[in-house]
Amino acid sequence: MIDDISPTATWEAVSSRPNAWLVDVRTPMEWEHIGVPDLSGAGKALVLDSWQLPPAGQVNPDFVKTLEQAGIGKTDEVYFICRSGARSMAAAHAAYDAGYHTVFNVADGFEGPQDATGGRGRLAGWQASGLPSTRG
Repeated sequence: MIDDISPTATWEAVSSRPNAWLVDVRTPMEWEHIGVPDLSGAGKALVLDSWQLPPAGQVNPDFVKTLEQAGIGKTDEVYFICRSGARSMAAAHAAYDAGYHTVFNVADGFEGPQDATGGRGRLAGWQASGLPSTRG
């Protein structure tokens, strides 16, 4: 079973543990236009590894290979984040199946759920938690 973990607890883990990684599984368009978590204050680099590929949304066949190429070890802690927590959960399961057994899903993702106006980033998630990020 993959546990959900809050964005704040994720930031604390990535900031304080040398073997903790944050992997953003959204698409390049999302990274560019919406922004990404900024881990520079933690002295770390964010791993960008799309779970699904545009435009059809098929699963990225190189997903696990990219984790390996980033230097993420099978015994490291890996935290997966997407827009709202769905794709990142699927990615966490795939990583677990590939031998990464300390994996977590960042609850509510980067933008969180939609608010009453249909906007995101204000109710929950990385942005709403006030955590460091770059804006698209």
